[in-house]
Amino acid sequence: MFVCAGCGAELTAPVSRVALPDHTHFGAWEQLHPPLMERATYAVDPLPSGAPWRPWDEVGEDLAARQGVHAPVYSVSFAARDRIVIAPGDSRDMVLIPEKCAGYCMGIDGRDGPNLACGGCGSAVATRMDDCGLWQAVWLEPDAVRRLPSGLPAVPTPDWDELDLESYVVPPVEPDGSWSRRWAAAVPVALAHLVVACDARAVALPGPLAELLGDAVAGYLPAGPPELTAGLAGPGAPVLRSGHDILLVPRHPVTGEPWRPPHGTAAVVPLDIGVWAHLALPAETSPLPASGRLPEGVLRDDYPLPPHPGWAFRPHHKAFSHTLVRLPAIRRPSLHAYYDRYAGP
Repeated sequence: MFVCAGCGAELTAPVSRVALPDHTHFGAWEQLHPPLMERATYAVDPLPSGAPWRPWDEVGEDLAARQGVHAPVYSVSFAARDRIVIAPGDSRDMVLIPEKCAGYCMGIDGRDGPNLACGGCGSAVATRMDDCGLWQAVWLEPDAVRRLPSGLPAVPTPDWDELDLESYVVPPVEPDGSWSRRWAAAVPVALAHLVVACDARAVALPGPLAELLGDAVAGYLPAGPPELTAGLAGPGAPVLRSGHDILLVPRHPVTGEPWRPPHGTAAVVPLDIGVWAHLALPAETSPLPASGRLPEGVLRDDYPLPPHPGWAFRPHHKAFSHTLVRLPAIRRPSLHAYYDRYAGP
């Protein structure tokens, strides 16, 4: 759990660390979002994000690189590193600071800095964010809190073969027929890593991803006849075809590390485990009779048709560019030339 660094008041319920979600900073505008984090979990963002911001021209290339930005952008964040994010429901003994609760239209967005104070001593300790386009979250300031053992038994980090992969599946379409906001962010994050892995050369996407989203994501990848091929690989899901140059693999839900093949030299591209699981694991099939006809008087009980969105898939453009400029390899001449040419799909 986390407590106030000043007075020791408990500020969170017992929580366990997991990987920072790929979609953390990328939501859908004019929409309310659910909590970013699962109950009783927390994650740490190693890079600065949020206010205060400084223009690129004022910061310069070297200082921007120290802030984790390796290619020109409009502005660079100088917020604290290693901020801790929890679900709002796991916060304890914190009160809003009314004069710091500005937002766009549906909630508060943290534009004025920390807006939650410790209920014990009144020190500003965290920022609640729940405005439109933002995943609901409470961000603890690293210098204002400290971590204490909760007294509960430690949960060991599961190995890949201990994960129930099917439980992580995230469908690309929500029950209401809209595209998944998690997919809209996670796919372009992976595409940014893919551009780096292929060194800005044209690459053919793996079959399931190309069939589902090929037209929607084509504009993010280098143009031209494919020189390289990418395939899906991971625990319990063999590579779909041998000889791939690049493998799209899941990120571990706790450590955030990408799965690594036991042998081979192919580059790996990390992909949100929920998206990967939907693409790589065998789909459930409808329990239709193997042959013959249904008995007389028996009504059909087929699976319902899958939801169909009313518009084309739109990757979160900011997720792609935000990720790409934070990969140090973007400084390579071939990738820097790609970034200079890139203007979005």
